Amino acid sequence: MRTKITTFILLLALLFVPTASAHAQSPDGNDVLLIGQNYTLLSDETLDGSLAIIGGNALIEEGATINGDVVLVGGNLTINGDISGDVAIIGGNLTISGTINGNIAVVGGQAALTETAEVNGDIATIGGQVERDPDAKVSGDIVDNAPLVVVPSIPGVPNAPDAPNVPDVPKPNVNVNPLWDVAGVIWRALAVAAVGMLLTLFLQPQLERVVDAITRQPVLAGSFGLLAVVVTPLAMLIMIVTLILIPVAIIVAMIVPLAWLFGMVALGQEVGERFTKAIHQIWAPVLSTGVGTFLLVLVTGFIGMIPCFGWLLSFIITLFAIGGVAMTWFGTRSAPGSTPAPHIPQVEVPPAS
Repeated sequence: MRTKITTFILLLALLFVPTASAHAQSPDGNDVLLIGQNYTLLSDETLDGSLAIIGGNALIEEGATINGDVVLVGGNLTINGDISGDVAIIGGNLTISGTINGNIAVVGGQAALTETAEVNGDIATIGGQVERDPDAKVSGDIVDNAPLVVVPSIPGVPNAPDAPNVPDVPKPNVNVNPLWDVAGVIWRALAVAAVGMLLTLFLQPQLERVVDAITRQPVLAGSFGLLAVVVTPLAMLIMIVTLILIPVAIIVAMIVPLAWLFGMVALGQEVGERFTKAIHQIWAPVLSTGVGTFLLVLVTGFIGMIPCFGWLLSFIITLFAIGGVAMTWFGTRSAPGSTPAPHIPQVEVPPAS
């Protein structure tokens, strides 16, 4: 099955482009991305580009044309016009009454083809289903969910007699030493702090942009982090299904931990600066970042050991860390709506006599 899945991944990547509004365009200049908004392409209108909508509905009226791919996540997509490209819907409903010159992928949703629908391509579903009118035209294959296999009962087999009571096998009492968990948290904090000191030597301006984005716009940073956590697994799943993009999925799987590490070091830099101010000391940025990162990872690690709800704080900090990195593209640019801070030269502290 031939699909333009690369375009789909690029459209999802637009989620991480820092923008102050919910509307964005791809580098091609014609692709449209909407987050939490509805979209309508009126009759006799033409969109020469791809369309991606997150958390909204889309209506392509009769006579309207899209020359590109269409991706919708968590909403309803109604196509009464013509689409020259592939269509993918995740967690939503798709209604087709027009013509689609491309393939259709439905993940966790429903697709309905009316009597006037015409699909010149294949239709594949993962965790969804397709309802097709008998008059609807599909030139390709429809790969739907496989039906459940019903195993017939074997007649004439008597019921097995009840087995005698078997005494419970005693379970071994395994004592887990909590000191190992504590040692693991400390070693992890030391390792992240060491990496943070190295990053400060070479990427201090980038770290400052990330922490500036988090402190100035925490809600937006958390939203970007949540989108990354939700969208990344879906994108990786689709890339793995295509087989060809498995190397890309591996790269994405490596980028997410690196984004967490970079964001934690940036937050550790802020913690270190506030810690030194609290004790009325002036430390070198490398030392303050290392101490702040160590304290941040150590505290979150110890709180994460609390049963039931201890993981919540670590998860929230992870959203802020990844969101800040996504907003600034690993600190290579300033966050939307923020003004760059004036450069303040560092003052060398003479060694103590």
